[in-house]
Amino acid sequence: MDAVSAKFSPDQVLEFWFPDDGFWESGEAFGKWIHHRMQGGVDAHICARFAGLTTAAAQGLLDQWAETPRGRLALLLALDQFPRSLWRGTPGAYAQDCKAARLAIEGIENGHFKALKPWEKTFFVIALGHCEGPDHLARMDLIDTITDEIIADLPASLAHLAEQFRAQNARVRDIIERFGRHPHRNPIYGRVSSPEEETYIATGDFPHVAKEPPG
Repeated sequence: MDAVSAKFSPDQVLEFWFPDDGFWESGEAFGKWIHHRMQGGVDAHICARFAGLTTAAAQGLLDQWAETPRGRLALLLALDQFPRSLWRGTPGAYAQDCKAARLAIEGIENGHFKALKPWEKTFFVIALGHCEGPDHLARMDLIDTITDEIIADLPASLAHLAEQFRAQNARVRDIIERFGRHPHRNPIYGRVSSPEEETYIATGDFPHVAKEPPG
């Protein structure tokens, strides 16, 4: 193990992202937990504590984490979630999406996915939906399948969120079917938007930018 990767461990990521505070015991707590993490609430903490780890993951220095289920999950977070905080508003926020999607697909195929708790499995789903590319709709089909698996594994306290999970997936699929990409990234990438995309962007209502926490 080199000196850089020796500084970091999957547990650092997982203990931060999945605190042992009972967030899974009610829909309200779960909604606040996931909203806080995915809507910028942890940006400052990630920038202060995990900048080096996020950079190391992007450089491929933590790839060995993918050898175990929970290590793979930590690597997915470091590649798919942490860059959105550390490099928010720049192309770097999305630069590891393809690698994260590949890791998620591999983890589903090799059994790592099944070894995780349902709220941990959601981050395989999220990584699959983030990555733009020609196979995006095929990945959305896979998301529907594995979301059903997640829903079947939910504790009673979260069972009522099943339709919210499905509705979120449907929203993302609709965007990809219409545009073939995530148009809200166009200004960040410097991509020219079509008139239809401009209308969509003007709404400010994007599947990955929630207005209120679910509960």
